Amino acid sequence: MPDNPSPPIAVVQMGNVSYDTAFGGGLTTYNFIVSIIVGRVAEREAQRRLDAYGSTSGASSVKEAIESDRTLAGLVSDLRVTDLSNVGAVLLGEASYLTADWAVTVYAT
Repeated sequence: MPDNPSPPIAVVQMGNVSYDTAFGGGLTTYNFIVSIIVGRVAEREAQRRLDAYGSTSGASSVKEAIESDRTLAGLVSDLRVTDLSNVGAVLLGEASYLTADWAVTVYAT
């Protein structure tokens, strides 16, 4: 996480990698966490933005944006956004920011 973010900002973190998840070792599963720093907790707009980001569809939907190219330009077999979690405040530097995490699973052959 950046010390002094300029929201809204997304931070992508590697979760875990599972090798050989299909017969013959033909599939590797990558799990990522996409953390969105929405805005300062004290900003009224931060909660409205988070509500829009958390929607399953629409212009601001994180899920729809990530899943708009499920093969990442042909680099992977498929991907899915599976969860929205850890909604809350995080202290970065001297300010509290509203954040949330989206779990993304990527399947590569």
